[in-house]
Amino acid sequence: MKDVKTGGKIKIDRERCKGCALCVGACPQKILQLSEDVNKKGRRYVVVTDASRCTGCGMCFIMCPDCAIEIEG
Repeated sequence: MKDVKTGGKIKIDRERCKGCALCVGACPQKILQLSEDVNKKGRRYVVVTDASRCTGCGMCFIMCPDCAIEIEG
């Protein structure tokens, strides 16, 4: 994975993320949001706002249609 931003237990590939925000709505901890920055394709990507609250539940991973999210552990 290139251009990966680590957010505690999850890793988000910002170049693969198309900014659909399905994961944002699926996160029970409400710690995901779209960035203000854009990736090389000109799309806003998802970032973790508070990694310490991530439980590693995997809901974001399940919802991501582009396989841009990985769960550690």
